[in-house]
Amino acid sequence: MIGRLNHVAIAVRDLAAATAVYRDTLGARVSQPLALQEHGVTVVFIELPNTKIELLEPLGEASPIARFLDKNPDGGMHHICYEVEDILAARDRLKREGARVLGDGEPKIGAHGKPVLFLHPKDFSGTLVELEQV
Repeated sequence: MIGRLNHVAIAVRDLAAATAVYRDTLGARVSQPLALQEHGVTVVFIELPNTKIELLEPLGEASPIARFLDKNPDGGMHHICYEVEDILAARDRLKREGARVLGDGEPKIGAHGKPVLFLHPKDFSGTLVELEQV
């Protein structure tokens, strides 16, 4: 059901500083910051030959990333994202198998302009999983 790894997301307190480390220290190609109001974050993507790294900065105090950073003051890995061909079919199969889909269970549009869903970390070895339709 899952396809390739789309990205690994890292929560950061200072998006500009984290971006500079990847761009200037590691020589990576980085995207422009993109504010995603619906998700409560500003993101930057680090382009790698085989995947991406997504840097997430909270967009306001109500952001889920702000809460994550309260628990993890230094930041860190927030989630991994896998691609799926059909997000609704994937959701329905996962729910039948007992996995918990977060939120209202309906896909939202993610940073790449494609439908995404998040799966409860307790169902996936403590890792928050995002699914993105390709």
